[in-house]
Amino acid sequence: MTTTRKIGLSLGADLCWPTFYEDIVEQLDPVATMGSETVRFVVDRVTIEPYALHQESSYDVVLDRLTHWYHTSREWIKKSIIMDGTYVLNNPFSIQSMEKHTSYAAMMRLGLPVPETWMIPPKHYEATSDLQITLESYAQMFDLKAIGDQIGYPQFLKPFDGGAWVGVSRIDTANDLERAYNESGVRLMHLQKAAEPFDLFVRALAVGPQVNVIRYDPGAALHDRYKVDFDFVDEDELQLLSDMVLTINTFFGWDFNSCESLRVDGTFHPIDFANPCPDSQVTSLHFHVPWLVKAKIRWSLFCAATDRPMRLNLDWDEFFEISDSDRPYREKLTEYGKIARRRLDSDRFDEFCATQLADLDTVTLEYFGSEKARETVHAKVGRMFPSHEVEQFTDHFWGLIQFWRKTEADRLAGA
Repeated sequence: MTTTRKIGLSLGADLCWPTFYEDIVEQLDPVATMGSETVRFVVDRVTIEPYALHQESSYDVVLDRLTHWYHTSREWIKKSIIMDGTYVLNNPFSIQSMEKHTSYAAMMRLGLPVPETWMIPPKHYEATSDLQITLESYAQMFDLKAIGDQIGYPQFLKPFDGGAWVGVSRIDTANDLERAYNESGVRLMHLQKAAEPFDLFVRALAVGPQVNVIRYDPGAALHDRYKVDFDFVDEDELQLLSDMVLTINTFFGWDFNSCESLRVDGTFHPIDFANPCPDSQVTSLHFHVPWLVKAKIRWSLFCAATDRPMRLNLDWDEFFEISDSDRPYREKLTEYGKIARRRLDSDRFDEFCATQLADLDTVTLEYFGSEKARETVHAKVGRMFPSHEVEQFTDHFWGLIQFWRKTEADRLAGA
């Protein structure tokens, strides 16, 4: 019996990676044999339009990059999960209810070494009819300087739910803290102790059970933050960072996410890990974007071929059982990682990739040397850079992708 599974890409301003994804899947033309069933795949882009709540979704899997910004798409996706059993990367219910504040609290509960973090009430409030009486009845005066002194400097003042470094201030003194807080407006803020002095900053990208640990420089220009570097962590550190990001993802039901960690005196401190819509653009990932595209292809095809069900109940009890034990932190994290890989069916996924997607590496390697791929890079750069820099940065990003092709060819030759 032959079955066709439909994968939807729910997109916003994304231009490059969806084109890469679609082109590679088209060239690969994958056919999966699942017992007596032969599974073929089609890829389509999800549109924004009116819909009846009883209207059945045509998609088996949706790879969602849009629900943060477009409520119509968010509500359609939630409806499709509840009524039609659609598998969605990522779980929109979890994304909607969990922000950085909740993720900090959850990972502290599991024993991860998150730096000390305080929630600070907003400096100002949006005017409402009952605001004044509420504040007069319950708002307590507090000494911001005393809190800053207790946490210790340096520290960071940042929105409790923000992203992309918007509204983030580095705080080195009490005067810095007062100034930044006064400028924070109506934002609800975290005050977090800086993880310093650090000797390594990494960002771990994870898609399903696949993890790529990348050296990261947040102080660099946007196009240069993801570094091209090798062997900057050892095997034990790589395992730890993989266990960490997969623990975070499966705890919240996220299929793809990124985790920023800083190494201080040999310990990796996670500082930013509620990123369930991580950067996927060639203008920032460059060398690393082929890995991400392949990872998304593998995981979405696996979910579609195996008719993977959504885990609607996050089920934290088995994590908490380990957290409440007297095991040392590293042993706990290892056990969390085992839960994560079991929930992600990592063994079955590895077998699927080896037997059903054996040609993906070769097809991807060839594709990223094609004129079509270069045209897509050029188009993305044209959207992001001023006209006089388009050719320069197209050559720059394309050159980094060609370097990836060289390292990938060497890897495949040695495999």
